[in-house]
Amino acid sequence: MPDDTPIDLAYATIEEIAPRIAAGDLSPVELTRAQLQRIDRLNPTLKAYITLTAGSALAEARAADAAIAAGDYRGSLHGVPVAVKDLCYTAGVATSGGTTVRRDFTPDADGTVVARLRAAGAVILGKLTLTEGAMGGYHPDLPIPVNPWQADLWTGVSSSGSGVATASGQCYASLGSDTGGSIRFPSAACGIVGLKPTYGRVSRAGVLALAESLDHVGPMTRSSWDAAVVLAAIAGPDPGDPTTLPDPVPDYTASIDDGVAGLRIGLDPVWALDRIDAGITAAVEAAADVMRDRGAEIVPLTLPDMATAVEGWPVLCGVEAAAAHAETYPSRAGEYGPYFGYFLRMGAEASGIDYARANQRRLELVEQMRQATAGVDVLISPAMATPPFPVTREFFMTPPRDFPQWRMRFTVPFDFNGWPTITLPAGRNAEGVPLAVQFAGKPLSEPTLFRIGRAYERATGYRPGRPPVD
Repeated sequence: MPDDTPIDLAYATIEEIAPRIAAGDLSPVELTRAQLQRIDRLNPTLKAYITLTAGSALAEARAADAAIAAGDYRGSLHGVPVAVKDLCYTAGVATSGGTTVRRDFTPDADGTVVARLRAAGAVILGKLTLTEGAMGGYHPDLPIPVNPWQADLWTGVSSSGSGVATASGQCYASLGSDTGGSIRFPSAACGIVGLKPTYGRVSRAGVLALAESLDHVGPMTRSSWDAAVVLAAIAGPDPGDPTTLPDPVPDYTASIDDGVAGLRIGLDPVWALDRIDAGITAAVEAAADVMRDRGAEIVPLTLPDMATAVEGWPVLCGVEAAAAHAETYPSRAGEYGPYFGYFLRMGAEASGIDYARANQRRLELVEQMRQATAGVDVLISPAMATPPFPVTREFFMTPPRDFPQWRMRFTVPFDFNGWPTITLPAGRNAEGVPLAVQFAGKPLSEPTLFRIGRAYERATGYRPGRPPVD
């Protein structure tokens, strides 16, 4: 091992450790052991992992060591310990999707994203905790992840284990999924980078569905460069998912240092800055200034009524969730928790007319957004209207009567139209709570989003945060 202690290594980025692994200066086996020791120490409190695959992780790390020593280096993820949300199929390992009704489901094969991580040489540490069915509440019998910045703070719901594990140094990257904000919310709440890719850029084959027309799978990491490397590994067409796009996958790191000069960044002050926490408003305005100072143009524009469009999301998501769980709901309704059970019931009871009306509003919004953004490359906004807020266990067990449109107006529109977004840490407020900004681009504009993330990180002297857990 090098001189760095495991704690120092725990908060390194993939960009920092990958060259050392490639050169033989850092052993994947020792790195994986350090990660497993850290998980053993932190996970009983933070509850990011639902399943730890220590034996197979060490075997994968040994294989990586041997391959690299033999000159067979596969790239920047080779030998790097990562983890995946427990929606992703893992051969021979339980994949529960945050439910008890599927706690015994053990896939025979990896999902495409997991198989592609393994093909890139990544070491899979285990499966990460999530909300029940990837919705907003947890099953009462399953653990709830704890925000490493402050134990009583919201962790951003669905991909919460992914956010907590990545932020607290229990993996170097993770996979999350996003149907209404569940890559962006936990990334913002835990102070990490989250990339929701273009719909169809990443295969959903072998990923338990919440709502198939809205679901996205993407990386959650500690830097934009790291997110670019992970996306390159998991993206691309897949015969197992007919919704995947045929476009070839570029080397996202090849252009990441090209800067933002000449980019036109749209800012709707009503949508992005009205009724927003003052600290987040300041963070968005500061990020816009950074882009302007580096040659981008901030273009004022007016977007359609996002709040009204978001009102249709519960019907669309609820109906599709009921379809995804048709084998076990309502036949095993008693095994679902109060939050997700209510959501499934709502979806099952919705009429075809309800769904058609919500879908028509979605289609209208998609076209209105296309027209409103014709003159810009990307949009800037918050990822959330507030910093992560204090919650109780009861918060996650209480069936939702009204969905928080005020919180989802920055996320759901980009699940509706499938545009990619990047969520970037924007420091912390006076209470030490993470803040974040979001950039959203046109389809397949991930290279541009990574350039923006890189420019922002370098301009602000960004380093991955170190939550007070050590």
